[in-house]
Amino acid sequence: MIRIRDIDHVVFRIVDRQAMLRFYTEVLGAVVEKVQETIGLYQLRVGSSLIDLVPVDGELGRRGGGAPGKDGRNVDHVCFRVAPWDEDAIRRHLMEHGISPVEVVSRYGAEGEGPSIYLTDPEGNMLELKGPAWPTDG
Repeated sequence: MIRIRDIDHVVFRIVDRQAMLRFYTEVLGAVVEKVQETIGLYQLRVGSSLIDLVPVDGELGRRGGGAPGKDGRNVDHVCFRVAPWDEDAIRRHLMEHGISPVEVVSRYGAEGEGPSIYLTDPEGNMLELKGPAWPTDG
C-alpha cells in the first residue's frame, strides 16, 4: 500500500524566470535551494517540500511542449499548508505584494474543513494557502 504523507515537490513550466523567482521567494517565502542552469531547473524549498521551476526554453522545459498560457495550464492548483495561520497577517503580507482583495473561505483539505485562500502566481498558476482544520465538537 502507498501512503502519501504530504507534497514532495511540484513542477511548474514557466516563461519569466525572474518574475517567478521573485514571487515565490518574496511573496511566499520560498528559499532557492538548488539551481541547475545547464538543464533549466530552479528548485525552491517551501517547508518540507520543493517547488521546481522549469523555464520552457530550457532543456527540461522544451520536453513539455508549448508554454503555459491563458488557454492552457500544466497544473490546476497546488495547495500549501500554512502554519501558523494568522489571517490578518497573511492578508497584510499579500496586500503589501499587490495581491488583493484576499477572500478567505472554508474549504475541505487533508486535515478537514478550514480556512483557505486562492491566489495566482505571475504566470497564472493557481495556488491555495490552507490553514488548519476548524475545531469540531465531539
